[in-house]
Amino acid sequence: MAGEAEVVQHYASAGIAERILAALKAVQGADAPVTPDALAPLDHFHGRGVLATEELAALLKPQAGERLLDIGCGIGGPARWIAARYGCHVTGVDLTAEFCRAAEALNAATGLTQQVRILHGSALALPLAAAEFDRAYSQNVVMNIADKAGFYREAWRVLKPGGMLALSNLAAGPKGPPHYPVPWAATAATSFLATPEETRNDLLAAGFAIVSFRDTTTEVLAAQAKLRQRLEAQGLPTLGVHVIMGERMKEFQLNTARSMQEDRLRALEILLRKPG
Repeated sequence: MAGEAEVVQHYASAGIAERILAALKAVQGADAPVTPDALAPLDHFHGRGVLATEELAALLKPQAGERLLDIGCGIGGPARWIAARYGCHVTGVDLTAEFCRAAEALNAATGLTQQVRILHGSALALPLAAAEFDRAYSQNVVMNIADKAGFYREAWRVLKPGGMLALSNLAAGPKGPPHYPVPWAATAATSFLATPEETRNDLLAAGFAIVSFRDTTTEVLAAQAKLRQRLEAQGLPTLGVHVIMGERMKEFQLNTARSMQEDRLRALEILLRKPG
């Protein structure tokens, strides 16, 4: 992955799990249960939070007992939520060691260590065997990866024949680069946005059959407009991803919303199948 050290530096901080659990207890009480749903405002990095995870899982349709892969799992929120909701086993891989440590601690806090496994590694060299997974997914990860063809080839490699891959990607819009900083990059140096057409071509070149390829920008815009209004009027909520990323998250989210409204970003939802 181009600029791996810079990408890690953008995301990493110490004591992530401790901060999350302290924030949760401060709001819900010291004895409140720690569950994937309770953690959802804090551990889903997608701009639309757990709703985006729910929609991606509905597209992927995991089955009980299957083995799933989360490529770029962050601190494991979607992996825990899907494992608990669908009764499957999820392996998460992430480049940021601090995220992996936090994910493991939160797996233990939610009692999901037997259903969710976390591995530290690169999406361009997944520390996994070929044809190991029934299904895989990735949410807003490829924007940090210059070698998108390599990312898709690795996803193809670890899926079983007939396996499915669901993607939620932000893509380049026609009106120029986004306003920086954004949640995935402080500057353009670690931001690699492909156009929808480039994305389609890379997926086909990797060997995937495209089941569905949707530009969901119009659908996402309404939510982004509401988020922008709320942030400008009220600031950051009590529980949110800023507990991990800091107060800079407000600027990140405002810039993302503005960029999408100005057609500098496009939202894609994609379902793929590995032939066989």
